[in-house]
Amino acid sequence: MPIIKKGEWVSDEWISVDDETDLPVEGDVLVSLTRYQENAAALTARAGKLGVRLEASEPPEAIADVVGSFDLITVDFPAFKDGRGYSYARLLRERFGYTGELRAVGNVLRDQLSLMWRCGFDAFHVNQSITPEVFAESIGELSIAYQPTGVTKDTVMNARHK
Repeated sequence: MPIIKKGEWVSDEWISVDDETDLPVEGDVLVSLTRYQENAAALTARAGKLGVRLEASEPPEAIADVVGSFDLITVDFPAFKDGRGYSYARLLRERFGYTGELRAVGNVLRDQLSLMWRCGFDAFHVNQSITPEVFAESIGELSIAYQPTGVTKDTVMNARHK
C-alpha cells in the first residue's frame, strides 16, 4: 500500500522484519515491539534507522522511556471501530515527546484522516483510493475543533472568547 507523508506519495524505504527473520546487514528496519524488547541492545547498535510496530493491544507506555530510539513508530488500526490508535498517537507526541515519523497503518479510512492528523500522525499507509488530493481535502474539511491537540490549539471555546 502507498504511503502519504507531508501530503505527498512517498516510497516506503523501511524493511519490515518479522520476529523469525534474520535482520538485514544494512538498511532501515521496522520490527515488532516484542522483537525490540528481546533485542534492544543489538537493534540500537546496528547501522541504519530503527522503527517499531505497535499493535492495537500494545500501549505506548511500553516504549515511553525509549521513544527517542525510534525514527519510525507505526500504530495499527485493526478495525474502523477501534480507536486506541488515536490515544496512542497523542500519548506518544504530547506526553512522551516523540518527534519522529508516526505512521497510521491498517484500516486507515478517508473519514479518519483529519482526526489522525490532529492526534499527531504525520504519515499514513493508505489504499489507492486515497490520493494526496483526497488527503488534503480531508485534512482541510474542519477548520475548528472542540479539543486542543499538539497539532492545533484553536478550539470552539477559544473562538467564543475572542
